[in-house]
Amino acid sequence: MKNLKEIKSKILELTREYSVQAHSSFRPGSDELRSEWKMGHPIPYAGRVFTEDEVEAAISTTLDFWLTLGNEGSAMERELADFLGAKKCLLVNSGSSANLVAISTLTSHKLPYKKRINVGDEVITVAAGFPTTVAPIIQVGAVPVFIDADPTTGNAKCEQLESAYNPGKTKAVMMAHALGNPFELLKTIEFCKKYDLWLIEDNCDALGCSYTMPKDIANKFGFFQNSPGLDEGPNNIVRWTGTWGDISTQSFYPPHHLTMGEGGAVNIINSTKLAVIAESFRDWGRDCWCPSGIDNTCKKRFDWQLGDLPKGYDHKYTYSHLGFNLKPLDIQASIGRIQLKRLPEFIETRKQNWNYLRSGLKKSEDFLDFALPSHATSWDEEKGFTWDDSGCRTECSWFGFKISVKQNSSFTRTDLAKILDENKIGNRMLFGGNLIRQPAFMELKKNRPDAFRSAVDTEGSDKIMEDTLFLGTYPGLTKEMMDFEIHTINNFVFS
Repeated sequence: MKNLKEIKSKILELTREYSVQAHSSFRPGSDELRSEWKMGHPIPYAGRVFTEDEVEAAISTTLDFWLTLGNEGSAMERELADFLGAKKCLLVNSGSSANLVAISTLTSHKLPYKKRINVGDEVITVAAGFPTTVAPIIQVGAVPVFIDADPTTGNAKCEQLESAYNPGKTKAVMMAHALGNPFELLKTIEFCKKYDLWLIEDNCDALGCSYTMPKDIANKFGFFQNSPGLDEGPNNIVRWTGTWGDISTQSFYPPHHLTMGEGGAVNIINSTKLAVIAESFRDWGRDCWCPSGIDNTCKKRFDWQLGDLPKGYDHKYTYSHLGFNLKPLDIQASIGRIQLKRLPEFIETRKQNWNYLRSGLKKSEDFLDFALPSHATSWDEEKGFTWDDSGCRTECSWFGFKISVKQNSSFTRTDLAKILDENKIGNRMLFGGNLIRQPAFMELKKNRPDAFRSAVDTEGSDKIMEDTLFLGTYPGLTKEMMDFEIHTINNFVFS
């Protein structure tokens, strides 16, 4: 009879063989084993990209049958933290949950009253975004204050932050790096430092983006080191997005830069205290910080006296916050660990795909506007981007290829979207458009007039809502797919 090791080895061997045959359409676009795309087949705007390595990892972990977060989760948390250069990364079950844990962390009674977000306090965000960046602000009893978005970058107009500031009420800024394009972190950090505000970076669309700041400016704000693996020379500091603020969030939903199926992460950049609080909110609100399956890490399990509980009440069942249970499964983490190894390749492919689409659609630029990175002033097919005089630069890990229909065009965004849909070319709106126009927010305003407010006119967000969509840049695209997209759009524009 074969022993367990031999049986498992055979299962995994067959798993790899099965995956190569069954999942060839999900391999990277450049992979020689990827199945050929055929005319008439759908072109997704995003999707899973994996090989037999991820499938083997998932099956191997399943056979061990540790179902909740365990060793694989702990390992991925360490590896993600090492990649980013963060103090702590906590895996959660979605990017939306990551945003909820991040903002909840800043409501903790363990923070000074003047710093923590209390009911009725305000958090500045951007009108053009994804609902789950904003919903957690409302869910913890705070008030979102909207600034406008720039239709060119898709990001917040950070020069409007001052207009949104409310002395004694504003406690934080929470915004997303839209479509893998970093927002203007210099202006945002200047503002947050000036008023001693928290900065939460929603990095769900932007894993692998970087932001470069002149060294003398970065040092002034307390940034002295580059992120691991990044270097822009002796006169600059370059860091991954998600590491410039106090807390950041990630999503590992299939369309994002790497996938665990569902899943996400909360990244604590510098503060051990915030890390402990965030873990408490993720893990039922408990005071204990022991990992799953481990007891008495503090060596005082039965020595604490907290709240009105009797001295010696089991620390494993002592709760300091009104928390949640938002952990993913260890199986998901095992997939994520393999995906994390692919991340540099994925980042580069997203950049290449964006450039390929942009070059191919150059002939349509009299009728279509395309995204520019923050701090970029123009794009040239040969020279690439030109930059403003701030000294800052952004390196995008594009989540999508943004297209806006110009006012002088004879067609609308909806016309373009219909043609794309007819040709089975996946496309999406820029998420919620202008969130304050969404039914949920209009109903909220009707029932609770003080639930949120706009600090400025949101005409830029309206323009995004009316004129903009995006295509995919994900690593599963082949040149044949992108050529068909380019042909379809150019043909439509000039028909």
